Amino acid sequence: MTSPPFGLVRKKSYGNVESEEYVAWFKQFGQEFKRILKANGSLVIDIGGAWIAGQPTRSLYQYELLIMLCKEIGFHLAQEFFWWNPARLPTPAEWVTVRRIRCKDAINCLWWLSPTPWPKASNRRVLAAYSDSMHQLLRNGYNAKLRPSGHDISEKFGIDNGGSIPPNLLAFPNTESNSYYLRYCKEHELAPHPARFPSALPEFFIRMLTNKGDFVFDPFGGSCVTGETAEMLGRRWACCDVVEEYVKGAKGRFQRSSAEIGSTRGAKAETYSVPNPLASPSEYGEEISPEGGKARQPKPATNGRTLQESSGALPLEKLWLSQKPDDKKKRRK
Repeated sequence: MTSPPFGLVRKKSYGNVESEEYVAWFKQFGQEFKRILKANGSLVIDIGGAWIAGQPTRSLYQYELLIMLCKEIGFHLAQEFFWWNPARLPTPAEWVTVRRIRCKDAINCLWWLSPTPWPKASNRRVLAAYSDSMHQLLRNGYNAKLRPSGHDISEKFGIDNGGSIPPNLLAFPNTESNSYYLRYCKEHELAPHPARFPSALPEFFIRMLTNKGDFVFDPFGGSCVTGETAEMLGRRWACCDVVEEYVKGAKGRFQRSSAEIGSTRGAKAETYSVPNPLASPSEYGEEISPEGGKARQPKPATNGRTLQESSGALPLEKLWLSQKPDDKKKRRK
């Protein structure tokens, strides 16, 4: 279970390879991962996407990485997952908030790979809470029938299995700001790792793919979130990193009192819904530029209109001249 440095355009403090060179750089690691894994073991890679420098288009490096690991090294793709961070800010700012020609990037890819098509796994370990409507169905019963979609819903649909099978879209916010780890790093004047995934992410896969006593390894350990989670779940583990300061900071994760150790994701169960982007659709405002945002457009005011384009409004300089002296003072304020 690991999150290697991503193939980003911008260099990070923890070191990362440019996306054009990434696949060749990672191949040596992929070969070793396959060598040391048990036949029924799993390799889970959290890998974020990247934008091509200077233009609003995406690199394909994370998909090229997946193809290389399967076609050249011999891994099997058990399933692809997508980690949605509901708390992620709207980035990249230039394309999302300035030119407004792309939507915010809030998804990481998670490649679940194995040397065999049959890695050990159980989704019963990671069941989600039933919805209110499912609880109602379990109380009131369900009429087995053929649905218009062609799915034949049998009587087994009304069995209480303790929870619902989760989708391959995982919603875990990454909002750590005042954790024991961060306080430990501050007290010991250590730089915290800047790219930490939430503990719920390794917890999901460690629960689903391993038994207690199994071995979990994070070769790009960073702040050792994977190791802390594996420790909490009763697994043996090892983490490593090339930056010594990050390893020193990671030790703070294991110096808490027993009273402070519990589920690393927090006790509160959160449910996240994806907002409907068509809840209040609007085509109000200027026409979409045929240039596709290549040139920056005038900054709009409210409702997508520039100040000069407001319905019935005077140009800004005429509006200023038409105001009384007192109004000008208020305008300055």
